[in-house]
Amino acid sequence: MQRIKQGDDVIVTAGKDKGRRGTVVKVLTDDRVVVQNINMVKKHQKPNPTAGQPGGIIDKEMPIHVSNVMLFNPAKGKGDRVGFKTLEDGRKVRYFKSDNEVVDA
Repeated sequence: MQRIKQGDDVIVTAGKDKGRRGTVVKVLTDDRVVVQNINMVKKHQKPNPTAGQPGGIIDKEMPIHVSNVMLFNPAKGKGDRVGFKTLEDGRKVRYFKSDNEVVDA
């Protein structure tokens, strides 16, 4: 089970976008995540007439390492560490370590 999943609201803890919030768009296999409107770069793209793509400079989201993001805790209003615990019915769930609140019920 992963600490950060697709669709989670995260806050960036390190790098040029430190302190900004965003939603995880994609989780990659090498411990990296793509966060919406975070770590934007300008990509010089050649036109591709067969695919109908025009050329030019486009803004693109690049992945950042999961160690540089924290799950956003709406109750506290800031990033929080995540742990795992097993409920009485046998389900393994994520929880916020500061207040023991279950993330995904």
